[in-house]
Amino acid sequence: MALPVLTAITSLTALSAYLNAKFHIVNDLKSGRSPTTPTAKDLAWLQTRTDQHKLLTYDLLADHAASPQQHDRPFVIFEGRTWSYGEFFENVTKVANWLVEEVGVKGGEGEVVALDGGNSVEYLMLWFAIEAVGSSLSCVNCNLTGDGLVHCVKLCETRFLITDQDVKANVEPIRSQLDEIGCQITYYTPSLFSTLNKTTPIPPSFREKVTQESPRNLIYTSGTTGLPKGVMLGTARELMTGRVVSNYLKLTPNDRMYTCMPLYHGAAHALCTTPIIHAGGTIVLGRKFSHRTFWPEVHASKATTIQYVGELCRYLVNSPPHPLERAHVVQRAWGNGMRPDVWEPFRERFNIPVINELYSATDGLGPLYNRNEGPFTANALGLRGAIWNWRFGDQEVRVKMDVDTEDILRGEDGWAVKCKDGEPGQVLHRLTEETDAAGPAYYLNQKATDGRRIRDVFEKGDLWFKSGDMMRQDASGLVYFIDRLGDTFRWKSENVSTNEVSDVLTSHPSIIEANVYGVSLPGYDGRAGCASIVLAPSLAFDDVDWISIANHVRKLLPGYAVPIFLRVTEELEYTGTLKLQKGRLKREGVDLEKVSGKDRWVWLPVGEVGYVEYGKAGWEDVKAKRVRL
Repeated sequence: MALPVLTAITSLTALSAYLNAKFHIVNDLKSGRSPTTPTAKDLAWLQTRTDQHKLLTYDLLADHAASPQQHDRPFVIFEGRTWSYGEFFENVTKVANWLVEEVGVKGGEGEVVALDGGNSVEYLMLWFAIEAVGSSLSCVNCNLTGDGLVHCVKLCETRFLITDQDVKANVEPIRSQLDEIGCQITYYTPSLFSTLNKTTPIPPSFREKVTQESPRNLIYTSGTTGLPKGVMLGTARELMTGRVVSNYLKLTPNDRMYTCMPLYHGAAHALCTTPIIHAGGTIVLGRKFSHRTFWPEVHASKATTIQYVGELCRYLVNSPPHPLERAHVVQRAWGNGMRPDVWEPFRERFNIPVINELYSATDGLGPLYNRNEGPFTANALGLRGAIWNWRFGDQEVRVKMDVDTEDILRGEDGWAVKCKDGEPGQVLHRLTEETDAAGPAYYLNQKATDGRRIRDVFEKGDLWFKSGDMMRQDASGLVYFIDRLGDTFRWKSENVSTNEVSDVLTSHPSIIEANVYGVSLPGYDGRAGCASIVLAPSLAFDDVDWISIANHVRKLLPGYAVPIFLRVTEELEYTGTLKLQKGRLKREGVDLEKVSGKDRWVWLPVGEVGYVEYGKAGWEDVKAKRVRL
């Protein structure tokens, strides 16, 4: 009997392996709806912290500082200097006393303090000192000036703008406007903080009214399409996000995460700093992204994880070799926006085994995670199997879109049209009246909050949250990011993904960066493809083989997606969070009378073998329809 039984076991094992490979059963069982969905254990931990009146990340810092095991362990490394948990917490206490006694912060529930500065240890000290006195933090983008800066200060209704001396030039021009609303400007410097010496513990009474629902941190959107919008993170969300991300990444006190992403943004805030604190690990902080300092800081700090956004990775891949780019102990790159043409070159060139891609937004729902070590899930945001689709497929859907109007396409019955496998569509998340109340909301901006909701999608009265992002899921369950909805455009009755066109352009050796967008042309429906590009170093405009580039894009893109106009510039414009700026480019279009700067242009009219130089006469030909596009 032994042989038949053994054969049966072997067959069953093979069948199980086949079914798991086909339907991703283990992945679904392990991940649930999302790997960072709080478990019963997480919720019990939260209740314990509530009972102890220790709901702040500041409280975790205090616990580490008081722990014999953690007191002397490194908490933050910045520009060659290390602060232990104990030393850092003592400095937080000094800064908190300064805030109350010299700046005038009253603290407690209802007090919002705006913090305006770049990455520094002083910024971190202020963040947790503001928490220590029970106040909420408004994280202002330190690159803002003028109306944008005034808007953020007014929105959070603060009495205090605590500002890094390094960005004084951005703040002083609006001083009179801040005076009018009763907002006091206070500048900080490292030398100022070095003089602080009061270490009297901050009384728990400052924090006694903090609840799970208390407002904690106001994070602003990038403002690429207008004035920034604020998203207030509640205390429970702030605390639990740090815990579940730390658990997902399996962080330990031995982990060191390098980030040069701005601390005022959600990525460095909630995906690096707070998870590291939960684990008792070390933050390696870069002042800002620079190829000159990136690898030396990663090498010297012995960072085990680096945080990225896609454009950072592309820049590193396009940069000249650095002697330290493989002389490190990094085991994981953790971030979002890694494009397919960069993914494997990044891994192979810099010898980083794991690329841990995620999809998440401060003002969004439905995070996705992909811990990738091999070819199967490369380039994807995540993997959904049969169990996930069965349990949650009616809670998250992709619907076809009219990308010009940004309206959902509806069938003859009036209901939205769901996407099939492989078809791109906007991701929607089902809401109920109960979950809507706790869903993403913009601070003091009900109109913008309502704009992210839509009713009557598949049946009368249903309610859905609009992600604003286009994705597709293939037959094997892999989910891929396509584009932000506003970035996709329509030409020749077809949808064009700016990311896909950019990937093709930058795969040509003459082009190292590309920012793709659509432009309106007189007499044409939709928008024609245009790209602002940066040429490879030492390659002059007149030396470019424009026929080669034309052949390249024609070979790899469908005809409607081939960019008609290329704008050659010295460098692309980015936000402080390394997102491409498209607003000015879209507004200027291809009418050279409206175009600023000294960029040179080429275009690809019908009948031309390659791109040819474009000037004002070309624009007149477009308007008069003397050329075909």
